[in-house]
Amino acid sequence: MKKLSARRRHPLAALVVLLIALACTGGLYTLVAPADKAKADETAQSLTIDEGQKLYAVGCASCHGTGGKGTSDGPSLVGVGAAAVDFQVGTGRMPAQQPGAQVPKKKNIYSQAEIDQLAAYIASLGAGPSVPTENQYNPEGADIAKGGELFRTNCAQCHNFTGKGGALTNGKYAPSLEGVSQKHLYEAMQTGPQNMPSFPDTTLSEKNKKDIIAYLDEVNSDKTESPGGLELGGLGPVSEGLFGWIFGLGGLIAVAVWVAARTAKAKKS
Repeated sequence: MKKLSARRRHPLAALVVLLIALACTGGLYTLVAPADKAKADETAQSLTIDEGQKLYAVGCASCHGTGGKGTSDGPSLVGVGAAAVDFQVGTGRMPAQQPGAQVPKKKNIYSQAEIDQLAAYIASLGAGPSVPTENQYNPEGADIAKGGELFRTNCAQCHNFTGKGGALTNGKYAPSLEGVSQKHLYEAMQTGPQNMPSFPDTTLSEKNKKDIIAYLDEVNSDKTESPGGLELGGLGPVSEGLFGWIFGLGGLIAVAVWVAARTAKAKKS
């Protein structure tokens, strides 16, 4: 009887075995699952790049060359990054309809999924700015006054004080910024499309870009009224002063001439 009693299992033995089994299973999953997920993500990214390469061959290679190395009709795309593709294709500027001093904005011909595929392929050719997340370009809580100061310092020379756009040299122009999405505004500052210089984070920080976007949202809002009345396109004090000089002073001179003429006629009669 003593021998049988010695062989009897401890009441907690089954629980201990279960805990050991669970620990082993969890450890194996920790080792295997991340590798499987990483492999799956890598496969999905590879498929996205392959699809982007097919789209590139049809719509872009004729100008930008095989492998994005550029031709006489289009610059190299190596190193421009995914953000440049998302901006240029997302705003319809690319593919270009015809050569010219500047490629205008138009309705885009690609879905966002196709744009993402093209961007992934171009990004695979060389490191460059990535497509920003909503957290990067959402201006909620940004400093509008600071954004106005930064915009007038860095952007108003071309886009004018409220982003209405303006003429440049040789048929080029700074486009209006009204109606441009927050993401595309951020990407334009990050990548410097066409005639515009780029403003990387070393020049304008992420917060600075948010401040500028907040300023543009405010001045171009339908709820924002000009305190001075007719704003003349928001072109600034020079154009408004010129308008006042020509039409205001001109009108006063016309009235003075009319009064003098009437006075002369009255004297003759």
